[in-house]
Amino acid sequence: MSEYKTTIIRHATHDNVPPLVDENCTVLILGSMLSPKSAQAAFYYAHPQNRFWRILFALFGEEYSTDKVARSQLALSHRIGLWDVINSCDIVGASDNTITNVMYNDIDGLLTAHPAVTRIFTTGGKAHELLMRYNRDINNPIISATMRLPSTSPQNCKVSLDKLIAAYSVIM
Repeated sequence: MSEYKTTIIRHATHDNVPPLVDENCTVLILGSMLSPKSAQAAFYYAHPQNRFWRILFALFGEEYSTDKVARSQLALSHRIGLWDVINSCDIVGASDNTITNVMYNDIDGLLTAHPAVTRIFTTGGKAHELLMRYNRDINNPIISATMRLPSTSPQNCKVSLDKLIAAYSVIM
């Protein structure tokens, strides 16, 4: 008798997590899709091993916090907005390599509503790849100039925190 491993595919959706952005934001950082932990917390980069918030607090010389309000205030006070490229998709766990059936967020619409945003960064290869695919039909020059940053995911553990901080310093 052979054993079968069951692969759990979840339908991930962004419906309960709006973009973290205000009229002062000049930078937009885009991930691919909320991880299960982030979706559960209804907040960006909420997995305890994701290094995104450690990087941001270090960049701006502030004491690290796990509080959502403190994290939101940190990003917005430095004119940084957060969102994801994907509105909904099918995904196995949190593995970007398994993403299918992508429905995009209206990034072009967000840029129109927030004209102060002039620079976009993606957190990892999949977010960048999907954003460029999204932009093929829209051809927004701000999106075209997006810079890819390394992933802060625990799956990208081969890149040290110090190297991530150095790479993310371009957002300043």
